[in-house]
Amino acid sequence: MLVDVLNYVGIAVFAASGALIGVRKRLDLFGVCVVGITTGIGGGIIRDVLLGIHPPTSLDQWPNLAVGLAASLIVFVAHPAMNRVWKGMLLFDAFGMGLFASTGASIALAAGGSSLSACLIGATTAVAGGVIRDILVNEVPLLLRRDLYAIPALLGSSIVAVVEGLGLPENVGLIVGTVVATGLRLLALWRRWNLPIAKRVPDEE
Repeated sequence: MLVDVLNYVGIAVFAASGALIGVRKRLDLFGVCVVGITTGIGGGIIRDVLLGIHPPTSLDQWPNLAVGLAASLIVFVAHPAMNRVWKGMLLFDAFGMGLFASTGASIALAAGGSSLSACLIGATTAVAGGVIRDILVNEVPLLLRRDLYAIPALLGSSIVAVVEGLGLPENVGLIVGTVVATGLRLLALWRRWNLPIAKRVPDEE
């Protein structure tokens, strides 16, 4: 199924983003793999807990862990070939976010969830892995910065729910949702689109 393929791809690219930031933080091989694997499967674990799937699929099926480990090892070895590690992490993160937003929503719908729950669970699946990654390396999560992050995820998962409601093939929602969410995130990074922050905030004493 396309959803399974996209799920594995999402795990791989998110694990790569986690491994890249682990390399940037000068972690050892074990640390890079832990951050990479946790980033790759973290969103899926949160998704399955919300859907009442026990044990979570990401922990119950070895290919998920194997894909995350393989991606982390490849990044650990091949990172010198990447000219800008930070920009590589943002690129992988954008693809992972788009993939997990659409697959998370699709899995929620397949489990009997409503369109609203599918939108929210899809977005949660998309952002949870990145939040866990950033917490592990002591960074402020991308979700809480000014960057457009959660909005593309919500848009991608919403497209999947709308396509399902229209009775169109599931694969249409998965592809369009992934492309739109990833594209909006990359466009926001390129054009430096940010959400507003509060003005005239007094300095901390």
